[in-house]
Amino acid sequence: MYYESEELLNGYSAEDQTVLYGITGGVPDYLAKITLNLSVKENIKNLFLSESSHLFEEPINLLKQELREPATYNGIIAAIAGGASKLNEIARKNGIESNKCAKYISVLMALGIIKKDKPLTEDKSRKSIYFLDDQMFRFWYRFIPNNMSSIAAGLSDYVYNKAIAPHLPNYMGQIFEQICTQYLLRENARMSLPFVFGRIGRWWGNNPHKKRQEEIDILAIDDEDAIFGECKWQNEPIGIAVLNELIEKSEVLKQYKNKYYMLFSKSGFTKDLEETAAAMDHVGLVDLKKLYE
Repeated sequence: MYYESEELLNGYSAEDQTVLYGITGGVPDYLAKITLNLSVKENIKNLFLSESSHLFEEPINLLKQELREPATYNGIIAAIAGGASKLNEIARKNGIESNKCAKYISVLMALGIIKKDKPLTEDKSRKSIYFLDDQMFRFWYRFIPNNMSSIAAGLSDYVYNKAIAPHLPNYMGQIFEQICTQYLLRENARMSLPFVFGRIGRWWGNNPHKKRQEEIDILAIDDEDAIFGECKWQNEPIGIAVLNELIEKSEVLKQYKNKYYMLFSKSGFTKDLEETAAAMDHVGLVDLKKLYE
């Protein structure tokens, strides 16, 4: 859990703690290699961006230690990191049959590297997708393989400034969703939410009225109650339009009579949204500071 990393990252801002958690997955051995008086940039360089870095070869070494066919597994992970999320897409990119690919994926799932996901309300859905659940693997496969030559040439600043920094906000989007889910799980255990939910996850599906696909970052449910969550890792405060859009999305799931809305924002909220939420008993706003309380 992200908040368990806080003790090992004491002294960093909430934003920097979140990023450092996002590139290590909170693994104590990786967190222990962070130098606390250095910036996020310098720590990323030290962890990944030289041939002598602690994590430069970590995923490949782990695959070699755990698996008999590391090259095949490497290809599957790379395909998912590159955007393939469905079984047939992953299999096609690796030139193997889907049933055989599924067996390889099941091994990676058992190792905690890959996770299977489907819309929360559809237990038998054919909409299942796969994503990298191990955050260190996800960071490494996103940024390291395409920059091996530059890293070998000692161009760590160049790699960070050109290949990582501009894309780090996009990378952190999914991480932030996972962190916000962990926050709700913690608050659920504290019984501090409007109801105690039994299940939590993501939801996506068709909006028959708008004739478009909808995605809900977080959905937590129990009987007739539901929490709808939207997570924004961006530099600007989020406003009322985001709340209105989330409410509109929630209307697709008509089976829930009691609907609550939680907005999570890296950069806080506009004054108008704060005033609107304060006047409503079914809307909650959570910023980075509150995530770490």
